[in-house]
Amino acid sequence: MITLKIGDKAPDFEEKNQNGERVKLKDYSGKKVVLFFYPKASTPGCTMQAKNLRDNYVEFTNKGYDVIGVSADSEKRQLNFSLKNELPYNLLTDEEKNIIKAYGVWGPKKFMGREYDGIHRTTFIIDEKGKIENIITKVKTKVHSEQIL
Repeated sequence: MITLKIGDKAPDFEEKNQNGERVKLKDYSGKKVVLFFYPKASTPGCTMQAKNLRDNYVEFTNKGYDVIGVSADSEKRQLNFSLKNELPYNLLTDEEKNIIKAYGVWGPKKFMGREYDGIHRTTFIIDEKGKIENIITKVKTKVHSEQIL
């Protein structure tokens, strides 16, 4: 699970977004980044979280933050999720789970007595120099923006 700590350099990444454009962490050098990992696009909890971040997006940008979502969903699924919910930020398509594993958010989960491997809903706040400023592991989907800001 998560081995990264506050103060660590954030693992670099490069992946396609919902529009097929390449996105690199290096592109955000000099900006703060809210990097949130979510289990699956268009599920109730993930939709609630994405909309909460969308509704507070202007406040994030006013405070110098950019927002990036990551899941193992396909480009098509991410695009549909983004369009349906009018999301103003990038959603990365990490189908190979390279970013997910680099940030340590892949691992065993339990749901209704069943155990399986999946993405743990986690958010990393990365500062302008690429260092991890905060890690939120107990994400509250309805008020996630408040947890960050």
